[in-house]
Amino acid sequence: MAVTYQEAIDYLFPRTTQIKFGLETTRKLLAGVGEPQRLFPTIHVAGTNGKGSVATLIADTLQASGWKVGLYTSPHLVSFRERIRVDGVPISEHAVASWTEHLRPLIEETGATFFEVSTAIALADFAAREVDIAVVEVGLGGRLDSTNVIVPLACVITHIALDHQKYLGETTRDIAREKAGIAKPGVPLVIGEPEPELVAELLEAGRAVVGGLDPAGGFLPVVVPADARFPGSLGLRGPHQRRNAAIASVLLETLPAPFRPRDEVKAAAFARARVAGRLDRRGRWLFDVAHNPDGMRALTAALRELNPPRPIRALVSILGDKAYPEMLIELDQAIDVGILTVAPTATGRRWDTGWLERWLADPGRPPARAKWHLEPDFWLALREVEGGSGTILVTGSFHTVGDVMTAKGFEVG
Repeated sequence: MAVTYQEAIDYLFPRTTQIKFGLETTRKLLAGVGEPQRLFPTIHVAGTNGKGSVATLIADTLQASGWKVGLYTSPHLVSFRERIRVDGVPISEHAVASWTEHLRPLIEETGATFFEVSTAIALADFAAREVDIAVVEVGLGGRLDSTNVIVPLACVITHIALDHQKYLGETTRDIAREKAGIAKPGVPLVIGEPEPELVAELLEAGRAVVGGLDPAGGFLPVVVPADARFPGSLGLRGPHQRRNAAIASVLLETLPAPFRPRDEVKAAAFARARVAGRLDRRGRWLFDVAHNPDGMRALTAALRELNPPRPIRALVSILGDKAYPEMLIELDQAIDVGILTVAPTATGRRWDTGWLERWLADPGRPPARAKWHLEPDFWLALREVEGGSGTILVTGSFHTVGDVMTAKGFEVG
């Protein structure tokens, strides 16, 4: 009897707790589905923050140019199917079930992780749906990320910040070296990071990966000027998105003909672009997946620029392996009320509510501008945050945003 979509998801999701670096397993899975990554050109997108927005801007522009475009991103907000889209249409439930069933013997044999399997399914689905080109977002790091099996037309590193230090290194220079591992011989590598020291690290590491600067086949870096901002109309909100759009614009300009878009097509696509969960306004609700200190700084800067109706009442749940004290102190500067809770889907990675309770009661912590309290019961916290006037901000992780969108019946697409 054929596997159903729900059975496939129930089989795959327990593997989300596994983190495994290296490309060997992904290559075995891809061999098991006919090496789909060889059947279409790709663009590879890495970075601590901004990669989802940059990937979407690139994909939307290519689609507006008349190409059939695959887009692979992670994580999802509500449904696994969001991760794998062709011209905006998510992978079908039947395809998820069929590819999972086909790959299951190899999954068992190799001990493949959730992300290794989802990467193989994405590339197989793109080939099956006969895309002209695909935009592939790195999951974690770059050098040993499952997506690094592709040989793209162009690569981009959006920005470097502290996140996932347990896996990528304790400093931004360590993280830069891991992300530079997506560099390929003869393939343009667009560097969006503005800090000169980190740009230098990326250049050095990328050159080491590729093995030289020989224009015939060596390292081909393209550094986006630190002050570059996209000047035109932009559908994405927040000052940081103008930087992301500038990076995406440079990447598109590095593409070979015929994929390089016309200026007017790019301008129209950028003006229409939307990414669910990124300063995503739904009536009085405002969703943002800021999940590390750098992302939270971008969010507070955007709130100052957007100046949404006051009071701003924030529902916040952050994963336990993030720098949440720093994130809360930053968010405090921009909101009026903060309700701390626990996102239901953050199983295994929940933050320490006992520590939060002690921290909120600690007279020695930085003085708070907003009124804060802890309500661990998600449903009670959700009811409470809806009880006042003004703007309801939901932030802290993809889990938090996704759980509230699911609870309130908001569509992601």
